[in-house]
Amino acid sequence: QVQIVESGGGLVQAGGSLKLSCAVTGSTYSILAMAWYRQTPGKSRELVARISSDGIANYALSGEGRFAISRDSAKNTAFLQMNSLKPEDTAVYLCNAEVMDWARRKINYWGQGTQVAVSS
Repeated sequence: QVQIVESGGGLVQAGGSLKLSCAVTGSTYSILAMAWYRQTPGKSRELVARISSDGIANYALSGEGRFAISRDSAKNTAFLQMNSLKPEDTAVYLCNAEVMDWARRKINYWGQGTQVAVSS
């Protein structure tokens, strides 16, 4: 059974850095794109960054120049390095993985989320 395991959230002061990790466990044919979203109360979930299976990264404007997404395909893991954090980056960060199973079906999996809090 495929699961998403996130780690790395926490409390940091404005201007600080955090690195989030997202590991895909379980048996899959392949992992396609991986992405980080964030959500705050009363707001819809928003894409933060996405990385394709061949390493092409895309970012929301809010994180461009401050955030960097990467992946270690050998370990089925993606990372989100967040620098120069701002109080408005405070949110629950959720990892999403687009997986192809052994029947060649594309399935989206979500993690439980990890809290990031940035104090001013």
